[in-house]
Amino acid sequence: MRRLLLILVILALVSAGAFFALTMPDRVAPEELADLTGDASAGEAVFWAGGCASCHAGEDAEGEDLRILSGGQRLASEFGTFVAPNISPDPEHGIGDWTLAEFVTAMQNGISPEGRHYYPAFPYTAYRMATRQDMADLFAFLSTLPASVTPSEPHQVSFPVTITRGIGLWNLLHLRDDYVVDGDLTEQEARGRYLSEALAHCAECHTPRDATGGLDRTRWMAGAPNPTGRGTIPALTPDELTWSVEEIAAYLNDGFAPDFDTAGGQMAEVVENLSNLTSEDRLAIAAYLKALPPVGE
Repeated sequence: MRRLLLILVILALVSAGAFFALTMPDRVAPEELADLTGDASAGEAVFWAGGCASCHAGEDAEGEDLRILSGGQRLASEFGTFVAPNISPDPEHGIGDWTLAEFVTAMQNGISPEGRHYYPAFPYTAYRMATRQDMADLFAFLSTLPASVTPSEPHQVSFPVTITRGIGLWNLLHLRDDYVVDGDLTEQEARGRYLSEALAHCAECHTPRDATGGLDRTRWMAGAPNPTGRGTIPALTPDELTWSVEEIAAYLNDGFAPDFDTAGGQMAEVVENLSNLTSEDRLAIAAYLKALPPVGE
């Protein structure tokens, strides 16, 4: 009996050690970014492409208020409700005292400056594909925005979701360093892929999820249930979205569909963001969508 108990204790210790080793926070070292200088003007384009204001500006914010990133937007899911934090330049309630390395670590590895795993409601799995220069430019732009002293609100989740260390295991499954759509793309399609997969994270809404909450890469952009429980989010694959490249690009600029419908809900916010990009970038996103493989291929 003692021998069995000893074996069980050893197995428990080994398992605990493996768990902590596998979920160790992965930080970006400052020296990896030593040659980067952020350009705030370039960072503004990254800001709009990434849809930062859609989650981090206050509810019902419009116009210049979209630049006040006080947080508070709620993202419903089957795992609970996640609340976007304050990411304004305020040093106490926002990210004003962060270093560039801490910012890139958060954006691309999902790790806070304190070493805590962020919930993947924050799409760091997409931002991971962004260039470090774009991350430095975005960080520079965020520092120019108004500071907000609004405290971040806690997420509304229950055990075991509250054990954030376990997200490290989720990252082993879902934190990837490759694009979903590969193959021989044109320069325009490749630009659209970067904007769609790395910055705009379109798949976060338009791709169904597996049992662990990760994106099902085998059904990329194939449409998904609305996490609010109201209806579904449409597919963007060319067998479902039959608009032309020009029609898609126009919709991303003004929200008017070829059938005279208009963008609503969260898509209206997406359009508001993407309307700040160049027409070339909107055409690139459209070209990428037309290059997507049909569902099931």
